[in-house]
Amino acid sequence: MQERHEQWIAQYGRVYKNHQEKELRYKIFEQNVKHIEAFNNEGNKSHKLGINQFADLTNEEFKARNKLKGRVLSKKLRTSTFRYEQLTQVPKTLDWRQKGAVTPVKAQGVDCGDCWAFTVVAAVEGIIKLTTGKLIDLSEQELVDCDTKGLDHGCEGGVIEEGFRFIVANKGIASEASYPYRAVDGHCNAKAASQHVATIRDYELVPVNNETALLLAVANQPVGVSIDSSTFQFYSSGVLRGSCGTNLDHGVTIVGYGVSDDGTKYWLAKNSWGPTWGEQGYLRIQRDVAAKEGMCGLATVPFFPVA
Repeated sequence: MQERHEQWIAQYGRVYKNHQEKELRYKIFEQNVKHIEAFNNEGNKSHKLGINQFADLTNEEFKARNKLKGRVLSKKLRTSTFRYEQLTQVPKTLDWRQKGAVTPVKAQGVDCGDCWAFTVVAAVEGIIKLTTGKLIDLSEQELVDCDTKGLDHGCEGGVIEEGFRFIVANKGIASEASYPYRAVDGHCNAKAASQHVATIRDYELVPVNNETALLLAVANQPVGVSIDSSTFQFYSSGVLRGSCGTNLDHGVTIVGYGVSDDGTKYWLAKNSWGPTWGEQGYLRIQRDVAAKEGMCGLATVPFFPVA
């Protein structure tokens, strides 16, 4: 087991400040590996767990790093219109990656709780591709550095809705190339932030606690959702099912949906923990569950941008 820990340290470039910390992290790593292997050996599971970059964290530590402020009541709740409510037919399965509307998976970094920015950017990248034909890698760092007047606080967490509102008010957002990601809070680079390559005119809230409405939205464009990520720590592959909370602490972008080989309906979500997590950075999570808020609360407050 110690050899596996050393290999893991090398793989993920982990650095411990002293021997005591390394010993503590080794014990947590050992417990986590045993849990992962026991879970996978049980069989009869719709998903598998794997040893990833979070393998030396307790679940409490893992949850503490996810800083989305997901319970803020939306100002959009007062609006009753939903542009896709008249749709009667949608494809049985859909993957926006296959339509060229999704950029490669990105990594927010272990010390920066800005999943909200990645969720917003992925949704905007999608609608810009669908309306202009151009897939442009947009800047999360601009949101981290410049969207600081409201509820968004960079690496210390934020709100998906506020990110969309910032882009609308700012009349655009820069590219990743002109305002690259650094995974730390910084001062707003006004020159880089002024080089807009994409803009949206508004954003909408999908009718809340309604997976049918969410399906209509995702059938038309990628959608940003708030979610409880407490069971995501070691997700590796398959469709995530089972008990899950509704403490909305993380943001992901739903970029498709489908049905697994065993008949389980699922959502396809793009995460921001790099390509070594999950299915090359993606999560499949059960769709059409009994709870109105959706699996892990994903249908609670879904937003999409309007170009």
